[in-house]
Amino acid sequence: MIICKTPRELEIMREAGRIVALTHQELKKHIKPGVTTKELDNIAEKFIRSQGAIPSFKDYNGFTGSICTSVNEELVHGIPGKRVLNHGDIISIDIGAKYKGYHGDSAWTYGVGEISEESQRLLDVTEQSLFKGLEKAKAGARLTDISHDIQVFAEAEGFSVVREYVGHGVGQELHEDPQIPHYGPPGKGPILKKGMVLAVEPMINAGSRYVRTLSDNWTVVTTDGKWCAHFEHTIAITEEGYEILTKI
Repeated sequence: MIICKTPRELEIMREAGRIVALTHQELKKHIKPGVTTKELDNIAEKFIRSQGAIPSFKDYNGFTGSICTSVNEELVHGIPGKRVLNHGDIISIDIGAKYKGYHGDSAWTYGVGEISEESQRLLDVTEQSLFKGLEKAKAGARLTDISHDIQVFAEAEGFSVVREYVGHGVGQELHEDPQIPHYGPPGKGPILKKGMVLAVEPMINAGSRYVRTLSDNWTVVTTDGKWCAHFEHTIAITEEGYEILTKI
């Protein structure tokens, strides 16, 4: 069941989203060669709690981190730990914050120091694919109108779209209906309605689209070892289009 949020609920979710955005802003100051992913996790958890929220991912189905830290060929669900970031790496950081019973969720991929032109293009195309999809996010559209435009844009730029992991509704639960693929034909799925809150999060690979899960049962990596990127915003559907909730 897809839950449309009330104006009061959206007001709370804007604050949850703002806290997520502020956490990204805080972490960006610390993403540099020599830092460990666990150090970033500690900074994020402390900051989220200082804002009156709690990390959405902490202990979620047994996940041990407060954020997901996925480096280079790691796509999603990287567990913060002893891994040290090196000059030229890229790191996808997925952050969730629960505020007054509602979640905000956003991922961004960052360069560590100076990155290659190839890596920067991967980041640029992935971010652009998110906003290409969001151009179709408005009341009356079909859900897969978003999905289709993401796929068309990313593949036209020579990249591949991961199929196994999708976006989702957000609210009192971190993952709600509907599931939002980032590929497929347009004109399918539910009709978008005012008040729906969706996390749209294309995951784009530089090589093939195939991924696998490591033995830790969390970290997802590309099967060919090529690098990947992940960008996500939580949005609310409006009559005129969409509102990004995970921004400052």
